Amino acid sequence: MAEVKLRKVVKYYDDVEAVRGIDLDIAHHEFVVLVGPSGCGKSTTLRMIAGLEDISGGEILIGGDVVNDVPPKDRDIAMVFQNYALYPHMSVSQNMSFGLRLKKYPKDEIKRRVDEAARILDITELLDRKPKALSGGQRQRVAMGRAIVRNPKVFLFDEPLSNLDAKLRVQMRTEIKKVHQQVRTTTVYVTHDQVEAMTLADRVVVMNKGVIEQVGSPQELYHNPKTRFVAGFIGSPAMNFIPCRLENGGDDLNVRLTDGITFKVPPQRAAHYKANARDGKLLLGLRPEHITEAGPHLEPGEIPFDAQLDVTEPMGMETLVYFPLNGTQVCGRVNPNAGARDGAPMKLAANLNNMHLIDEATGRVI
Repeated sequence: MAEVKLRKVVKYYDDVEAVRGIDLDIAHHEFVVLVGPSGCGKSTTLRMIAGLEDISGGEILIGGDVVNDVPPKDRDIAMVFQNYALYPHMSVSQNMSFGLRLKKYPKDEIKRRVDEAARILDITELLDRKPKALSGGQRQRVAMGRAIVRNPKVFLFDEPLSNLDAKLRVQMRTEIKKVHQQVRTTTVYVTHDQVEAMTLADRVVVMNKGVIEQVGSPQELYHNPKTRFVAGFIGSPAMNFIPCRLENGGDDLNVRLTDGITFKVPPQRAAHYKANARDGKLLLGLRPEHITEAGPHLEPGEIPFDAQLDVTEPMGMETLVYFPLNGTQVCGRVNPNAGARDGAPMKLAANLNNMHLIDEATGRVI
């Protein structure tokens, strides 16, 4: 079994605490993505798992064994870096087999592993080329092949797609997912790109300022974030956060914005907010897809309101609209044929069935 476990792992750089006592369990064969902004501790965590950084406290276990003092070469892991780190004077085949040749594997075993990895990655016809004759995407596949041939317990990826152009990144995301489905090795992947995290991961670990904010499936993080940070980081465009307050209106519970707009809270959510919301500054969280053009027939929980559009962004299958609401710039998604125009008024509807209320002081989703 190749599970990875972190127990109260801490990392200091002089007086700076880069990783603050994190706990994480990664199951056998699981694909876990560490995601967060620059400086959140995700790459440091990956490098500690690899043994490239010493830990300042806690324990790291791979396959049930504590590896705190085990050197990287003896941890049975393979790492793919942001830069491909290929030897320019060696062919693709020689680059992929280099680690096996160092360990004195039999030649027929080396050839079998290289050929199998090349087949999985669709680079068989490139085996005799030098790296300078390869594109960026092909070089990244070779770097992945070098990791695959070792048949390690754990794959570690450190932002492997960040040097590629946008179209190739999308293609390589698909390739990495296909490779994982075939090889089924425990994988820890680091990226700052939340789209990569959402599309690749079995589970996503959102990190911020050296701590883990939330761990869950992509769908769980998207629909049920626990903090304002997670709600705003996951999703593109980001969730809207609009200052508001709760008001009782007889049997109803309303969300009031200070510029006079009031939204009725759907009954299935009202009871929860009455029991858990406290007095104080609140934020109404709504994703852009839950603010759309108001149609003639609104569903329960959809509340119409008037907006003065500032900017529109036609995206083909949809149009993003930006407008001020309660002193905050808000983004919505409307049908491209809905008639949205820069500087024009528009009737929109907010779907409160998908609302979130956030305590502004604590940053926790209520």
